[in-house]
Amino acid sequence: MIRPLLLGAALLLVIELVILTPLLAFTPAGGRFFQSFAPTPTPTHATTLSLTSIGTPPTVQAQAVYLIDADTGHPLDSVQSAQHLPIASTTKIMTAILTIETANLDQVVTIKQDAIDEVNNFQGSSAGLVVGDQIRLRDLLYGLMLPSGDDAAIAIADAVGGTSANFVQMMNQFAQRIGMKQTHYINPDGLTYTTAGGQPDPTEYSSAADLVRLTQHALKNPIFAQLVQLQHYVLFPTDQHHKYVWDGINSLLSTYPGATGVKTGYTPEAGYCLVFSATNGKHHLIGALLNESDDNQRFVDARALLDWGFSLPQAPIA
Repeated sequence: MIRPLLLGAALLLVIELVILTPLLAFTPAGGRFFQSFAPTPTPTHATTLSLTSIGTPPTVQAQAVYLIDADTGHPLDSVQSAQHLPIASTTKIMTAILTIETANLDQVVTIKQDAIDEVNNFQGSSAGLVVGDQIRLRDLLYGLMLPSGDDAAIAIADAVGGTSANFVQMMNQFAQRIGMKQTHYINPDGLTYTTAGGQPDPTEYSSAADLVRLTQHALKNPIFAQLVQLQHYVLFPTDQHHKYVWDGINSLLSTYPGATGVKTGYTPEAGYCLVFSATNGKHHLIGALLNESDDNQRFVDARALLDWGFSLPQAPIA
């Protein structure tokens, strides 16, 4: 008699479970209960594809070279890319992006004599600024980057930092913040300052890799990206300032389809330098060439590196 009763109870329990199980699955508590027994899904990792160096990069004349796939940061070519070297006016990449990111670009700047003295005392390149002119910081950036005006660099540094020395401190702090470990600035323009012994000051330096790192950061800013693509800028005269016509000296912009910048540089100690950027519509490359022996050779070498880089295949990277 007991056995039939037990069998009946068991059958009743099974029927209740069959009825209640789907109902419980749709309640919050029931859902959590059943999820506790679900197998843990295996995590999936997205594969990143990057242009990948295959074969031998083109031979160039620069002392230091660095080229990356800017979309991924993956290096494609590196020759003495961490070596400390003088970088001449490629310094102005830092001056420009620091100003764009920290200052009021509509601030009006009065040009002082120290800006003109910088050009005269150190045989620097000039934006032709006139003492007493009052020019917006935004406009001075074109005088800084197109004709590579050392006078514009000092005027900007005075306005943004209070003094040029204070601005240089800001430059070095900014460099540390974005991971430029092989860089130290002593001025906002890259001109060669000398020590008491008459030798070039060795504390002004960067590296090809650091310049590319800085440029990769800077090009994410649309104001900077537009600035370094321009080849011609006219600042029309007003009651506050003279007329200025500034033409760029980066011939890569006019000779390489897809070139998007960035900055030239030259001093006797640094040689001819170039930080360059280009896109072919699918990929974006950024590179640096330091201490070339010839003005035109830096552009020849940049074009060769870009052609080679854009021809590379894509492959997964870690």
